[in-house]
Amino acid sequence: MTFAEDPRAMTFADTGISAALVDALAAREITDPTPIQQLAIPPGMEGRDVCGKAKTGSGKTLAFGLPILETVAKGESKKPAAVVLVPTRELATQVCEALDPLAGVVGRTITAVYGGTPLKPQITTLRNGVDIVVATPGRLIDLVEQRAVDLSAAADVIIDEADRMADMGFQPQVEWVLRRMTGRTRTMLFSATLDHDVNVLVTRYMTDPVFVDVVEEKPTISGMDHLFLTVHEADRDRVVAAISRGVGRTIVFCATKRACNRVEKSLLALGVKTEAIHGDRRQRDRERALERFSDGQLAVLVATDFAAIGIHVDDVDVVIHLDPNEDHKAYLHRSGRTARAGATGVVVTLVLWNQELEVRRLKRRLQLEDLPIVEVFSNDPRLADVGAFARELAAKA
Repeated sequence: MTFAEDPRAMTFADTGISAALVDALAAREITDPTPIQQLAIPPGMEGRDVCGKAKTGSGKTLAFGLPILETVAKGESKKPAAVVLVPTRELATQVCEALDPLAGVVGRTITAVYGGTPLKPQITTLRNGVDIVVATPGRLIDLVEQRAVDLSAAADVIIDEADRMADMGFQPQVEWVLRRMTGRTRTMLFSATLDHDVNVLVTRYMTDPVFVDVVEEKPTISGMDHLFLTVHEADRDRVVAAISRGVGRTIVFCATKRACNRVEKSLLALGVKTEAIHGDRRQRDRERALERFSDGQLAVLVATDFAAIGIHVDDVDVVIHLDPNEDHKAYLHRSGRTARAGATGVVVTLVLWNQELEVRRLKRRLQLEDLPIVEVFSNDPRLADVGAFARELAAKA
């Protein structure tokens, strides 16, 4: 069964959740369910398997979180009643933080378990009993193998960012976990795409799922202005600094951890408040950087693709591809950090002389071939307002 987006107004009460949760959401100034929430919550409340296709920033956490909170059983020692699988530590933390206040309203508990942190506190929490576990696959497998958690009593499983899980090579671990959830009665899967790898999960592990799809035909292109700029390598970081000074928040994507460190050091020397996040940074340092970026204390966050998957920060003005990725799916995932939840944003791709051919191929895949690649230097006054710069070029295209 496939749902299309329903343009009629719907309240959270209309989705079937309890008045207590409706009031708790209202207290947090969350009053209007997003399209994916309107479509996914009602069948989730009925206990149906749900396969949701929606872009980053569409409200997926509440789309699966509210039905689970309303219907999940109480967990026992080492036996959680529900498991949420996510690809990164950052996303695990953010899902847990979003749902924890609501869990208290309905008398349920939730915890996050992920790698890069000591096992002992997580083992203790699981031994004491928790209702919902939000986990990265690798750490959950470690806990199962150490007999710290038993998945056989978990009736609900949610697979979030399933496409990114597959892209990062986690699908075998996800299937390992699913095979051990012998008491599973409801599976909810959310993904920006439902290509071959994700479809394997749907066909093998879901029963008569309700498909809900609110992805636009060109999901991450609309709402964004795209700018392709030829730069000189020695001037590239100064171009980034010039762009960042004209906006509030900027995320810069680099191909490697070493590049992240170099750009961080360079931007700091240019007077731009910057921090880098990647796999070699300690978890608490990454969480601190995300918090500072979200609070507006940092102007620029520099990240690798892996570290950035869990970044869900509102009001990111600009995404800069410092190292262009010829994979259009990677471009879309990176770019999805801006123009979230109906907001606008600018995506800037910086192109060195030897990268122009691959960027032109990328533009064709994105159906942006009409946009020019314009040479700039860091003293170009147009960099002070890249949104206006991009719209001016698009109008001429």
